[in-house]
Amino acid sequence: MHVLFRLLLCAMLVQPVLAAAAPTDGSATRHGGPERSLAEPVLRLPLQPGAAPRVALTLDACMGAVDRRILDTLVAERIPATIFVTARWLKHNGEAIAILKAHPDLFEIENHGRDHLAPVDHPATIWGVHAAGSPEALTVEVEGGTEAIVAAGFDRPLWFRGATARYSASAITRIEALGYRIGGFSLNGDGGSLLGAHTTARRIAAARDGDVIIAHINQPTHAAGSGVVEGVRALRKRGFDFVLLRDAEAAASAPLNSQVLAQ
Repeated sequence: MHVLFRLLLCAMLVQPVLAAAAPTDGSATRHGGPERSLAEPVLRLPLQPGAAPRVALTLDACMGAVDRRILDTLVAERIPATIFVTARWLKHNGEAIAILKAHPDLFEIENHGRDHLAPVDHPATIWGVHAAGSPEALTVEVEGGTEAIVAAGFDRPLWFRGATARYSASAITRIEALGYRIGGFSLNGDGGSLLGAHTTARRIAAARDGDVIIAHINQPTHAAGSGVVEGVRALRKRGFDFVLLRDAEAAASAPLNSQVLAQ
């Protein structure tokens, strides 16, 4: 009987240990407890043996202003970037929109949502960001972002990246059913624009062939912005090409390599 009790106790402990693979620091919560069922999709470009190394620079414009240090550098040095914008950001950045429209060969505009809600279809908070909270609200968040992009005069987006880049599995299914690809990434360049300039530059400069880099273009007062500029220039010196997600997809013999990693 004593042995049986020990076996039952051991079995009871297995499930919590497995679940601990997710962050347990309270960064994601559901009904007051840790959220352990979110995923962070990884996206990479297909490798092209014999060709120059390449990366896709993707920049989130969540809300607020535009970082002209980054935008002006991209224009002056003709570095392509895919920019994920929210409806909230579009509403307050007419000058930046005009610059983006003036350089359609450099900038691809994709969907970061209407209100910058996390793409989770149950009540939750991730790093202080509220989730959409229901399947219906998730659809409003996604399609509302598209409506704002089209209304601003850009092409209908093909990609969606939700706030926090953490998704519930059912949200991924729903977003894809709406006709969008998930804008994952393989290299976090600026830690949500919270890293210092040196660390950001070092991360981006260390990119590998095929990486999809994420950084932010909406925080002009953060040190990370100058690090984005420095890191991108370092990659250029290393002989890297920069491609838009749409161009990489069109040129690929197979779809971009996307993998959903449980967190």
